[in-house]
Amino acid sequence: MVPQLFALKGQEVGLRWLPATLDPAVRALLQRLEAALPPGRVALRQGRKTLPLSAEAQATVLCSLFLDHFIREWSAVDREKAAADKTLALFFLSGRALYNGPGEGSLAAGIHAWLARFHLARREHAPVLCLDDGAAQEDEEGEHAGHNDAPFALTLAAESGAALQPPVALATVLADPAWAQARFAVLQTVSLLAEFYPPLNAYVSAGARTPLRIAADALPAFLFDTLPVVRLLGIRALLPKALERLLRPRLSLQIKGQASSAGGGFLNADDVFAFDWRVAVGDQLLTPDAFEDLVHEATGVIRFKGGYVYLDAGEIERLRAQLARPPALSGSELLRAALAGEYAGAPIGLDEAAQRLLQQLREAGDVELPDAVQATLRPYQQRGYAWLYRNACLGFGSVIADDMGLGKTLQVIATLQKLRDDGALADAKALVIVPTSLLTNWQKEIARFAPTLSIAVFHGARRELVAKPGAQRPDVLLTTYGIARSEAAALKALAWQVLVVDEAQNIKNPATAQTRAVKAIPAGSFIAMSGTPVENRLSEYWSIIDFANRGYLGKLPQFVKEYAVPIQTHRDQQVVERFRRVTAPFLLRRLKSDRTIIDDLPDKIEQDQYCTLSAAQSALYESVVQEGLRVIAGESDTFRRQGLVLQMILALKQICNHPAQYLKQGQERSQGPEQRHDQEQTEAALSGKAERFLELIDAIHASHGKVLVFTQFREMGELLAGWLRERYAREPLFLHGGLTRSRRDALVERFQNDRTEQVFLLSLKAGGSGLNLTAASSVIHYDLWWNPAVEAQATDRAYRIGQQQNVQVHRLITRATFEERINDMIRAKRELAELTVGSGEQWIGHLGGEELAALFSLH
Repeated sequence: MVPQLFALKGQEVGLRWLPATLDPAVRALLQRLEAALPPGRVALRQGRKTLPLSAEAQATVLCSLFLDHFIREWSAVDREKAAADKTLALFFLSGRALYNGPGEGSLAAGIHAWLARFHLARREHAPVLCLDDGAAQEDEEGEHAGHNDAPFALTLAAESGAALQPPVALATVLADPAWAQARFAVLQTVSLLAEFYPPLNAYVSAGARTPLRIAADALPAFLFDTLPVVRLLGIRALLPKALERLLRPRLSLQIKGQASSAGGGFLNADDVFAFDWRVAVGDQLLTPDAFEDLVHEATGVIRFKGGYVYLDAGEIERLRAQLARPPALSGSELLRAALAGEYAGAPIGLDEAAQRLLQQLREAGDVELPDAVQATLRPYQQRGYAWLYRNACLGFGSVIADDMGLGKTLQVIATLQKLRDDGALADAKALVIVPTSLLTNWQKEIARFAPTLSIAVFHGARRELVAKPGAQRPDVLLTTYGIARSEAAALKALAWQVLVVDEAQNIKNPATAQTRAVKAIPAGSFIAMSGTPVENRLSEYWSIIDFANRGYLGKLPQFVKEYAVPIQTHRDQQVVERFRRVTAPFLLRRLKSDRTIIDDLPDKIEQDQYCTLSAAQSALYESVVQEGLRVIAGESDTFRRQGLVLQMILALKQICNHPAQYLKQGQERSQGPEQRHDQEQTEAALSGKAERFLELIDAIHASHGKVLVFTQFREMGELLAGWLRERYAREPLFLHGGLTRSRRDALVERFQNDRTEQVFLLSLKAGGSGLNLTAASSVIHYDLWWNPAVEAQATDRAYRIGQQQNVQVHRLITRATFEERINDMIRAKRELAELTVGSGEQWIGHLGGEELAALFSLH
């Protein structure tokens, strides 16, 4: 920032602080503020008139107001001393001064003259500094031509801001009569400039005919001390391009591929590369001996291979110390440097073997899908499967972060099947850790897509591990995060070829006992699955990437400093590109919005989400079934019997949704936010569906998607609305039969056009037809009508003409209950599906006693 003096009434002057727009960085920030400010947000008041300001003036005035406030409130100046001194008060307290006392008449003019140096570039004729290489010709072929220490030549010129003319040499200004009128103003400007670089005085006194000579060892002081100040004042400096990119020697590496890594089999990061220490000078790598030859008896700025190298004595000594006792590098650090193409900001060298290994990492190639996999993979899924398998074979971990609905589970299952076919699971097996709500999904997906994979579930009160030597272990063991934490010692004692974690955001906090327990389980390779966006939470994703490849991105504080802060705070594109290069072989994220993916997807993706009853639900469910079957068995009238069956279905549906719906419990909320959060968590934990519902909503919310949520019951919608209100601190939209038409229309309009409205709750009867809700790309059926036509009609609120996205449909089904069995019956028997069209669940009332018991009993 710079001060600016302006006149007030009479002999009074004012001072304001302005952004130093001569600095390119400040100018860029001010331009961004100009673009962001709406017209008319800042105005100038003159008497009773309010005058509009231009976009540039708005931004400048606004910044000036903040700067003035900051200076006057937070400056370190002694306030009592400043109050007694008019000039100090002018700058740091009041921003105004009346110079009318004895001997004060010239003070304002003196301050104005002193401040003039901050506005040199705005004068009619601004100075220009010209620095030239004093050497006649550099031997670009000689490796160490740099010891030619011919001095650099500095001259001055003047340029007019009004005319598009090249700068005129100061010697011409001083000698040419055509410059007689402007000569004094130019010399006045040059004299101000000489305050920052005194050698200019002698140069001007000699008529500016002989360039100033700057020796190589004196040039750093000019480049690093004088030049930044001169440029901050807005004065142009013309330098050779190579001097603008001054090179500094830095420690670097020559990385070599290990011969042993060329073969097949499973590798370790420490076995892939070897290296030698080098010194990087620009893009040239010097051996330690060659570096010593370069710096021998040389200081300051020297020429080297068409460029300039700055040799600082302190930096050279530090480099020598590093070469004498170099830091130890792990295999992960070498791999990271090889992929980034740099080490600590310096370019590295790669031999042919190392380049081949990197190519192998970047290109998964074709991997044949095992015959045992009962699915046809889409092209992007085939690529993901090949990538997972390639990394596993190389001994590296993978983070597959595809958008929800792109088939991460199928890709991982295909990889597990391939590893089994290769014999990799013969001794060490696969461990898959998932949230409790996904246990059933994984069981069903493996049974469906890879039926030859043997699986076991390690969960529940009667859980058992096959740990005896020689005992037959399943290919895949499924367990939950909670069990992995409580049974960490038992799981660590077994041999695992691959460890998979689903919904990997569960280990995003490295300090929790759960994360530490999961990361303590050893395995040959690791796979993390997550649909949450990577780019928004780099610090959280460090823990997930570190799970997949331990130590690869360094310690968390180092990662935050090297990547998270530059990317998320400073939007540093160079760091973004480096992060992509470093993580590309191990982090895969495909989006449904990507044309190469969306063109390969069906327009509508349906997925059954299997949920498990909580203990409270199981007890209620069993009680209702037993009592209901007893009453039904004693009823002989067909119509009354059918009514009792439908009554029991209604009760069981409510229990599967949430016990509070069946028990008609209201939502009495605690007042404190912590208590409300705990109550919300407790209420959700009472229902497997509720837990899975909130997990799905969290993923959609994090991806900035929009979702329609259908339920048959208004009271269930109220429960869902309450949880969402507590979770996201905003009132969700809820359309139900109790709303007026105008209110319904307003809700639809808000959801369609307000990007902040991400969730729309709808009762199936009120919102299942007639609405156009194409803003949604996801649909959740919290409870099912068991009528495919009604369900499809509700889904089609989003999946209809005008929809520009693929639609992901989630159907929540409670495992081991009548919900799962009815769903299986409808899916398996198309004639039954046809039967249900238009008849809802009436057909169930015609089943016999044994059939009803088989349908409703818990399995």
